Amino acid sequence: MKLFFTTMAVIVTVQAQEPIRGFAPSQWAAQHALENRIRLLPDAERARTYMKRMAAEPHHAGSPESKAVADYALGLFREWGLDARIEEFEALLPYPTTRSLEMTAPVKWRARLQEPALKEDPDSKDDHQLPTYNAYSASGDVTGPLVYVNYGIPADYEALKKLNIDVRGKIVIARYGQSWRGTKAKVAQENGAIGCLIYSDPKDDGYWQGDVFPKGPFRPSESVQRGSVMDMPIAVGDPLSPGWASEKGSRRLRRHEASTVMKIPVLPISYADAQPMLAQLTGPVAPAEWRGALPLTYHIGPGPATLRLKADFDWSSKPLHNVIARIPGAKFPEEWILYGNHHDAWVNGASDPISGAVALMETARSFAELRKQGWQPARTLLFALWDGEEFGLVGSTEWVEKHQSELKTKLVAYLNSDSNTGGRFSAGGSFVLEQFLREVARDVHDPQTQRSLLAVAEERPGPQGKPRPFELSPLGAGSDYVAFVHNAGIPSLNLGFSKPGSSGTYHSIYDSIAWYSTHMDPGFQYARALAHVTATAILRLSEASLLPVEFRAVERQVRRWSEEIAKTHKLDLSQVTQELDRLRASASRYEEAIEKLRSLSQDELAALNRILIEAERSLTREQGLPGRPFYRHQLYAPGLYTGYSARTLPGIREDADAGRLDSARQQVSVLAQTLANFRLLADRAVQATSK
Repeated sequence: MKLFFTTMAVIVTVQAQEPIRGFAPSQWAAQHALENRIRLLPDAERARTYMKRMAAEPHHAGSPESKAVADYALGLFREWGLDARIEEFEALLPYPTTRSLEMTAPVKWRARLQEPALKEDPDSKDDHQLPTYNAYSASGDVTGPLVYVNYGIPADYEALKKLNIDVRGKIVIARYGQSWRGTKAKVAQENGAIGCLIYSDPKDDGYWQGDVFPKGPFRPSESVQRGSVMDMPIAVGDPLSPGWASEKGSRRLRRHEASTVMKIPVLPISYADAQPMLAQLTGPVAPAEWRGALPLTYHIGPGPATLRLKADFDWSSKPLHNVIARIPGAKFPEEWILYGNHHDAWVNGASDPISGAVALMETARSFAELRKQGWQPARTLLFALWDGEEFGLVGSTEWVEKHQSELKTKLVAYLNSDSNTGGRFSAGGSFVLEQFLREVARDVHDPQTQRSLLAVAEERPGPQGKPRPFELSPLGAGSDYVAFVHNAGIPSLNLGFSKPGSSGTYHSIYDSIAWYSTHMDPGFQYARALAHVTATAILRLSEASLLPVEFRAVERQVRRWSEEIAKTHKLDLSQVTQELDRLRASASRYEEAIEKLRSLSQDELAALNRILIEAERSLTREQGLPGRPFYRHQLYAPGLYTGYSARTLPGIREDADAGRLDSARQQVSVLAQTLANFRLLADRAVQATSK
């Protein structure tokens, strides 16, 4: 024991000397000591208790059970002494009323479209389960021959054209993977299909990967991935109120005017239901890379399998309940730090989203405890549990739209989490916060190895198998950061831990407490670890004298992305290169200036921080991306045909990829001007440090 305490003393002593961006050297030791205090507070057993309550019942958005989860969290926040309330919105949340799928030729057969209860999982037989369906599918009753389209991405349809296979007037079946489900439906629609089925092939999501639940974490044969097929690369939030908050009595579009609702019926199915239909296809044998792991020869069709697909919905608007808790700031109350995670689920949602929600709650409780000990944050802290995320990031988007004027001037940064299953730490986010998060990862340790998250992250092989430095991933879509970063231009981070098999019951009835506590994070140590990460990050953002924004990481990443585009397309990017050269010089001057910075008055610091708050916002453009006014950020956006995955420099890249070179050249000028605006902020920040 003596050796252990001696070792810990050495670690704490060394850590106290580690630099922290935004703090003067004289402040490092005290800040590290405060962080060590708060990292003692998150408790794994409390996280387990929250999950047992919040994931006990199915609680999809708009349901009474979702409201009950919101009320439970609200009660805890208030019990801990936080100022908390529920903000209610309304949104179009379609529930299924009719779902049927049958094969009418060459044999008659009907799909089960139901996930069976398992004796090993008590929650798999819960009442109020939302059936297997795709939200924002069109209503329809269609009959046609079946065509297998692999992953259903644009390249697959190009391959079909080379085989002279036309999907017009036909029903297509695509497997999950390679892109987002909404993209599969959208591409099917654009190619003239009259209906779309999406199934989980066991090669990607099932027994090919490992043992299936209950023996292992992977998807069993009759499990189905529900999910929204909203056209999220166009916009997120309530489809009937694009650009404004949807509240009781507010104006709404008519459903046929909504640009993000599909025009054809779409239905998700299990691989058990997919197999009989795929087995009846003839036509060309699918290329090797199109073949899954079902015990059959994969043919493309069309037919002779002929299907009838019928889907209808309750298209009413339903209530959403966002839970917002607040700790007021003592020095800079009009500067806010916000951490959010959604609380709604497709069914019980132990992993998605409750594993992240419990970490948020332990983070909030830890700050409440620290406050009871006499501490008060310098900046105002907000904690949010969003509703309606699963349908299309609806609750968070409506909240951003309602509060956009306040957020424009007050919100310093948004932190997001979602599923958190243990394993390797992953982080995506705004590059103005890359060095900041690198330092956080340096000072938080993995609960199994006791090594820093930074050290573990940098073990991952990069190009040529060499270790790569820690970098953030650019943000696309897929969770509640979208409205914050892509629309409002607020620096954002998406944080969590993930491991193999963590998506094995994604959006099914088996994303349950039994599955999670057996196969993911049995001791809830990674719930505690995520709370360590978020508490450390929030504490630094709150207490930093100088906001920990940097300009150099943006220059480095944009230079890399622009070089990629230049290699692929015959485009003159010299305007961008020139601006990057200027930005590199300005970023270096800023780093030199803050290195020498020793003392500024509180008013001078506040003025400098006002400049830094504008940094990420300056990378947006009011008009948005071409054809996508919701997405204003010029450096990254969800790809039009990649779904969750980010497309970097999307204005240029997507026009160039589509052969629209004149438009791409215009976007080169737009990007150059965006970078110039960003550089001017760096120059203003340098000038402010010399006052």
